[in-house]
Amino acid sequence: MLQTITVGTHVQVQGLFVRTLENGKVIVSVDDREFEGKPVSRTN
Repeated sequence: MLQTITVGTHVQVQGLFVRTLENGKVIVSVDDREFEGKPVSRTN
């Protein structure tokens, strides 16, 4: 499943969901790298 996260104040990363951490942050995988950040809320 694709997940978008915010890394820092101006950078967003979209990648494959890996896991959710205890502090509420999310890990996503892009190629051979993993990024940690706050999940972006969905709007309907």
